[in-house]
Amino acid sequence: MVSEVQGGLKASDIAPAKGKLGVMVVGMGAVATTLIAGVEAVRRGLAKPIGSLSQMMTIRLGKRTDENHPLIKDFAPLASLDDIVFTGWDIFEDNVYEAAAHAKVIDQDHLSQIKPFLEAIQPMPAVFDQHYVKRLNGTRVKQGKHKCDLAQQVIADIQNFQKTVDRVVVLWAGSTEIFLEPTAVHQSVAAFEKGMVDNDPSIAPSQIYAYAALKCGVPFANGAPNLTVDLPCMVELSRQNSAPITGKDFKTGQTFIKTVLAPAFKARMLGVAGWYSTNILGNRDGEVLDDPESFKTKEESKLGVLDYILQPELYPELYKDLYHKVRINYYPPRGDNKEGWDNIDIFGWLGYPMQIKVDFLCRDSILAAPIALDLVLFLDLAKRTPALANLGIQEWLSFYWKSPQVAEGLYPEHDLFIQLMKLKNTLRHIMGEDLITHLGLDYYD
Repeated sequence: MVSEVQGGLKASDIAPAKGKLGVMVVGMGAVATTLIAGVEAVRRGLAKPIGSLSQMMTIRLGKRTDENHPLIKDFAPLASLDDIVFTGWDIFEDNVYEAAAHAKVIDQDHLSQIKPFLEAIQPMPAVFDQHYVKRLNGTRVKQGKHKCDLAQQVIADIQNFQKTVDRVVVLWAGSTEIFLEPTAVHQSVAAFEKGMVDNDPSIAPSQIYAYAALKCGVPFANGAPNLTVDLPCMVELSRQNSAPITGKDFKTGQTFIKTVLAPAFKARMLGVAGWYSTNILGNRDGEVLDDPESFKTKEESKLGVLDYILQPELYPELYKDLYHKVRINYYPPRGDNKEGWDNIDIFGWLGYPMQIKVDFLCRDSILAAPIALDLVLFLDLAKRTPALANLGIQEWLSFYWKSPQVAEGLYPEHDLFIQLMKLKNTLRHIMGEDLITHLGLDYYD
């Protein structure tokens, strides 16, 4: 393997993945318990990590004729699943086994085989304020005189856990908070710290967790559409402490399909007149999103995808007047088995109309869990890679997000296939391998 990479970097600069990787999850609901139970099932050989790029995908090195396709986990120095240790916070008293049984994502037969492991994980009391998640009422909630005090309690939790493991990543798998916009309190770390002392209402619990993690130099991933790390103060803190951050809101069902289909329409120069999307969801996430203020946060995350992919400013005849509507309907009988239904009105040659209808009967947490696993492993890799950790924002992980985070002044890349190329090329880059451009002309010399 080549050790030198562009810019004078070396693959040997990456710190090895030695020891235990601690994963601290905020919110032990359906996604978190599916992740934790799934990792343990894979470790015991009871199941396969299907859906995880880090565990199952290969990466091409060199020319197509070289036939060199190692697994990503064998190519990049990722932490082993055997070295992951879980803990976290929740607003309810259930241990992870009880929470998983309540979520009803994983069959009881699967849960019973790993019951002692799951029962041993007891979440810590969480930072929670019902103002930000109207439909939940927490029973195990941290108390403090102000938000700064709560942040210090979370920092203490992280530091105590750090004593038992070698590295830590914090993952938000909690509920969607009400819609918030950046204010003056978010413009710098100093302003944010003063705002916490003043109990500024623009500072939501997810921001407190992000602040605590980044203050400790720990990577943070936000699985919900909350305004959390996409703030100047968090970017500042991330760069100061070499604590990687990335986008928000796991790209699981309906948006995943959009980032596949929309690039195809643009590639063929087919017009889109309208795209109507509705979701039926019955788990806790669906209950929370039944509140209009939380739904608006999710809606903003979902609506932006098409504009960035289709670029109506460049192709006004095809996409300028596109009507895009998103709906989420809470339907308890469906549980975690979400249904995403899309009606797409397209038009082609000479303007003649056509329609596409998609009915995706998916399992929300089954799709989200491998995303969460990959993010934990890749963020840990970024933390151990100076050339990445010092950047703060990890745009190369855009593949996993409805709302990828990018440097100020850039538009986010939403095309799923460009995102995958960016992810793989970043891995090649840090490992000293040639980038793959897919030009292919050298085969015909």
